[in-house]
Amino acid sequence: MTASPHALLAATFAPGESAVPAARRFTLEVMTAWAVAAVLPDAEQIAGELAAQVADEPFEVIWKHFGDAVQVELRQRTAPQADPKGPSVEVEEWGITFAGDSRVHWARLTLPGSSERVAAEWSEDTSRGPHWLGFLADASDLLAGTLDPDMVPAIIAQIVVPRLSSWCGVYTTDGAVGPLRLAYLWHADEARIDGLREELAGIGIDDADTRATSIVHLDGSQVLAVPLTARGRQLGMMCLGRTDRFPDEVVQFADDIARRAALAMDNARLYAQQAAANRALQRSLLPPNEPEVPGLDYGVVYEPAGEANEVGGDFYDLFAAEDSWRFAIGDVCGTGPEAAAVTGLARHTLRLLAREGYGVAAVLGRLNQAILEEGERARFLTLLHGDITPMPSGLEVRLVSAGHPEALRLKPSGVVEVVTTPQSLLGVFSEVQFEADTIHLDHGDVLLAVTDGVTERRSGGRLLDDGGGLAKLLAECVGLSARAVAERIRRAAEDYAPEPSADDLAILVLRAR
Repeated sequence: MTASPHALLAATFAPGESAVPAARRFTLEVMTAWAVAAVLPDAEQIAGELAAQVADEPFEVIWKHFGDAVQVELRQRTAPQADPKGPSVEVEEWGITFAGDSRVHWARLTLPGSSERVAAEWSEDTSRGPHWLGFLADASDLLAGTLDPDMVPAIIAQIVVPRLSSWCGVYTTDGAVGPLRLAYLWHADEARIDGLREELAGIGIDDADTRATSIVHLDGSQVLAVPLTARGRQLGMMCLGRTDRFPDEVVQFADDIARRAALAMDNARLYAQQAAANRALQRSLLPPNEPEVPGLDYGVVYEPAGEANEVGGDFYDLFAAEDSWRFAIGDVCGTGPEAAAVTGLARHTLRLLAREGYGVAAVLGRLNQAILEEGERARFLTLLHGDITPMPSGLEVRLVSAGHPEALRLKPSGVVEVVTTPQSLLGVFSEVQFEADTIHLDHGDVLLAVTDGVTERRSGGRLLDDGGGLAKLLAECVGLSARAVAERIRRAAEDYAPEPSADDLAILVLRAR
């Protein structure tokens, strides 16, 4: 563990149920970037096993490339209570070390071969035609395999070394007029990376032609500078170096790879920007804070099911009105910006009308008209909206269910009953009158409201709520806190089917203290 790594990639993860799959996905991206697919199954297995042993706090996974081996390190400040377990697959070595106030659980895998062997096999191949075509196909697959903009430069360098050049430096720019910066550097002789980095710092890469492939001279190397341009935008430069002259065939393939690499880089950047924008939009559609309601214990689970570039259609809210508190849980038909527009309209309308003193039934009537006035942009909306008033004996709740899954009440005795009357969903009929149901939550009573991401969770030909499945799950939650009930329902929905859910999920639990 004393040798310096020649390449390093790291990421930080949160503990919990997502820790193991997140560590395995990160390992897949690293092994792909380093083109060491031969050890990928073992590497994923080891990373998952280490992540399964973490304590309940964030941890860091670090992959290091030593040329003839790769090493994974799981770094965390707090040590798990259980004794550490060794990898279930064969490794060169593994152990536990301490760095400062951190505990590092590590394992090392030997790589089956080296860059010298790969270069020799490449130069010995006499049938260049099929070989080059296979190389381009592999390069395209690797570049298409990630949407992480920070991983693309590493993949580019790993593709071309040692097949096209002895080393590769990938420069990127943050804008059309921004300076080029070295994003990733790789050398067939890993021991020369640090020295090469210093040499490259002394040459004017910004002086290279950004419109066409050109030659830049460096001591002991001929450097091929290939622009990375996609959709008319300059994204960076790919610099390839070798001690001899670049054959025309290699220059042609370098240009081809640069076009594919630039497109992959641009796609990754666009995806990351869209994902960031939609995460911000999603956050804006959720409650800004969690209010303290006298006599109320509540728990919420919210999980959008879309990819990073989608915004979920489910939402919830809990906020103070004039002399009471209001809650809502809803489901807009569809996902994406159109659904987000209706979600924003619903959430702000609920809050505004509640603060003007409108009752829950009147609020839904006006919201229904507002959605219909959106015209072709309108989306159907199911909504459960309620009003909470603290009482000496518990909580008085007035609520309206507009086409929403039934709300359930759990008594401390284990009895579960439906407490809402089904009424029309919003955005369909203009002439509709809503009426509020009034219920009382005694101390210890629990009110459960969910979206159809729970009730319609499918396993084969059955839904979770078939035969009163949700009520049976709730009956098992006697004595639990509101947060524990919400988590129990979420876990049951997740475990109901082996495949990930294709629908958003929201759970709101209100418990009278």
